[in-house]
Amino acid sequence: MPRQKPPPPRREVIACTAAHLPAIQAIYNDAILKTTALYEYAPRTEAVMQEWFATRDRDGIPVLGIEWEPGVLAGFATWGPFRLRAAYKYSAEHSVYVDERYRGEGVGRQLLQAIVVAAKQRGLHMLVAGIDASNVASVALHSSAGFRCCGTIREAGFKFGRWLDLEFWQLILPTPEHPVDG
Repeated sequence: MPRQKPPPPRREVIACTAAHLPAIQAIYNDAILKTTALYEYAPRTEAVMQEWFATRDRDGIPVLGIEWEPGVLAGFATWGPFRLRAAYKYSAEHSVYVDERYRGEGVGRQLLQAIVVAAKQRGLHMLVAGIDASNVASVALHSSAGFRCCGTIREAGFKFGRWLDLEFWQLILPTPEHPVDG
């Protein structure tokens, strides 16, 4: 009987710091240039990434990561506002990105689990992911974590010479305990 490959080691999820920004930028830019995970055309500049990180830091939004080895970021996860109107304050749109060298090693799953835990701790009620419909890996990951597809916007984007369908996947959380208006 052939031996099964052992599961990858579970690495600790960490809070990313400004020192991780070059790696985060590289992961984002690889996704922009090679995939439909981001409906963007141009790589993000260092200045854009610094503002992105500063905004999350100011707003208390986590940027979580996994280092494959010390100083080598394998992936990261974060969220941002779902919509800017006040009544959406318990909803967030999250994202999980994994360096292509570490895909298939459980990094995305571990980061998604960590972002769900962080969202509960901060009293969010709903996480949503906008996923390109052709991104089979992300769809499978979110489905396995209890997210459900709640809608598809046909031909929402155009990239790599074709129209892209955008699916929204959501997870309803049992938090906050006592939501309030205003």
